[in-house]
Amino acid sequence: MGIFDGRRIVLGVTGGIAAYKAVEVCRRLVDAGAHVSPILTKGAERFIGKATFDALASEKVQTSLWDEDNPIPHTNLGQNADLILVCPATARLLSDYRIGRSADLLTATLLATRAPVIICPAMHTEMWEQPSVQENIRELAGRGVEIVGPEKGRLAGGDDGTGRLSDPGSIVAAVEKVLNSGVGAQVQDFFGLQVLVTAGGTKEPICPVRYIGNRSSGKQGHAIALEAAARGAEVTCVTTQPDNIFHHPQIKVVAVETANEMAEAVFSESPKSDFIVMAAAVADFTPAERHKEKIKKSKEGLEIHLVPTVDILASLGATRNDEQILVGFAAETSDLEKNAKNKLESKGIDLIVANDISAANVGFDYDTNAAVLFDHMGKKTELPLADKREIAQAVLDAALKLKVDKHEESGGN
Repeated sequence: MGIFDGRRIVLGVTGGIAAYKAVEVCRRLVDAGAHVSPILTKGAERFIGKATFDALASEKVQTSLWDEDNPIPHTNLGQNADLILVCPATARLLSDYRIGRSADLLTATLLATRAPVIICPAMHTEMWEQPSVQENIRELAGRGVEIVGPEKGRLAGGDDGTGRLSDPGSIVAAVEKVLNSGVGAQVQDFFGLQVLVTAGGTKEPICPVRYIGNRSSGKQGHAIALEAAARGAEVTCVTTQPDNIFHHPQIKVVAVETANEMAEAVFSESPKSDFIVMAAAVADFTPAERHKEKIKKSKEGLEIHLVPTVDILASLGATRNDEQILVGFAAETSDLEKNAKNKLESKGIDLIVANDISAANVGFDYDTNAAVLFDHMGKKTELPLADKREIAQAVLDAALKLKVDKHEESGGN
């Protein structure tokens, strides 16, 4: 499941050199579960081919008001959309949309919708700074249109200045923000807080080719990072799977591989964190020696001497400040409650998330999870099988409650 499951997004692409970036935006929206309906203007087709969006989007590209298979495409698209995203938006599109000029399928769809609209301008600096363009932007923003960008950077022709299309990650994050800003909007209860999350399984090298690892995909840790960011937190995610995390402007991604690298990153970031969520599957042991050359297969077998890795969670439990909330994870195959409570106490943490990875559709590689939460006050909370984003919500709810309780116990100082 993705964060945009069930959401219908119309992606309008206009004729600017930045049209190629809309391909990446489309891919990310679809990967996150959205149903993407692409509209290309005639100008856009000069920069990017229909076949690209046909292959990546949820349905074929539409370009004309006069599609014989659909006599009123703009009405159908506008009425069925949860959101309309124009990426990139040219100066012409801004002008047409502001004055209500139905010049093509895209502008007609914009006029035929009550869905929220996001506009991502991209053009040369001189065009962007024209008073008429700025007036159009102010008017559209005043009507409730979300304006994303542009940014300062390299432009077509080798120029440099303001007018560059925003990063695809920032655009997709804006989509999430707008979709969550209506009825049932996400509460910003982590606003102003710093959250440190670890994710994925470490790889302990034996030689340049082989390593000791585990099956952790990082999905649960990434879901927690994304949920915290959506609720207003500034997040640092230390992960062994950096390419698999959903890009978000409030998530700083730190890529690591080994337990030692993860420890260094966590210890560097932890002093400024209000919450530390150790969701990663960190190796308990690492090879004492890393061979410089590939170990060849032989009939004699192979013996590897292992030594303990640094216990990141225990170190944090012993050194954290009184205001920090420390959350650990326990992936078990037996004696779930006993092992989880022992880890909770021995590591000196506030909350532990325990799951039975031998159960169906739970744990490594799955998009779903089931868990039991135990906190240092003795409270037990069972979380039935659900999407990992829902598990993340429950974990952060419990952690925030502990933070509030700890603050009140200290007299609110």
